[in-house]
Amino acid sequence: MLKSIPVNTVEFGASVETTSPAQEARRATEAGKVSELGGAPTHDFSATLANAIRGVDELQLAADREAEKAAMGAGNLHELSLSLEKADVAMRVATKVRNKVVEAYHEIMRMSV
Repeated sequence: MLKSIPVNTVEFGASVETTSPAQEARRATEAGKVSELGGAPTHDFSATLANAIRGVDELQLAADREAEKAAMGAGNLHELSLSLEKADVAMRVATKVRNKVVEAYHEIMRMSV
């Protein structure tokens, strides 16, 4: 059975950690990222996107390092296959997210004002 995971708690290449809205608000308050309107936490989209892309890149680089180790005879094939699969899944998710963002942009551009 699939478990529903809130979108705002998932980063590419990171372990999945679910948080409640109260925990998120507390973290935002502690970090000083609370907006003045209603006290709702503000999220920096560009920073979130950069972190996600950085995570995908780190997984790709880790897979490359494992492949180099295996080519030199020092690597473990099990670790190589795991790192390659992690990198592949992260890239597929990033591609799907990109496609959804582009699709939403095109839909917004088609709207009449």
